[in-house]
Amino acid sequence: QVQLVESGGGLVQAGDSLRLSCAASGRTFSSYIMGWFRQAPGKEREFVARIRPSSLTDYTNSVKGRFTISRDNAKNTVYLQMNSLKPEDTAVYYCTAETVITGSRFWGQGTQVTVSS
Repeated sequence: QVQLVESGGGLVQAGDSLRLSCAASGRTFSSYIMGWFRQAPGKEREFVARIRPSSLTDYTNSVKGRFTISRDNAKNTVYLQMNSLKPEDTAVYYCTAETVITGSRFWGQGTQVTVSS
């Protein structure tokens, strides 16, 4: 079991940047696949980015080149640097921790990101 707490959301203008942080509890943070999902109003939750224990990363096409996911295992924290934000990035962003062997996924409570045009 792992607890996840997101922070860093807010209201910004198109073209601005934000950095989301997700602090995780527990002593096995480095073994988790850490990720970010988002859910816009009236839409299904969607995958945004993930970073594996090896630090290999994956992104959904719509954020490639604009978002960067990173992790600091010493701080049990994963980050999502979001640049060149667009109104369509407006959503609640959720941090996830996924176990490699079983695929169990834990979720944070979410943080709101609103991008005005």
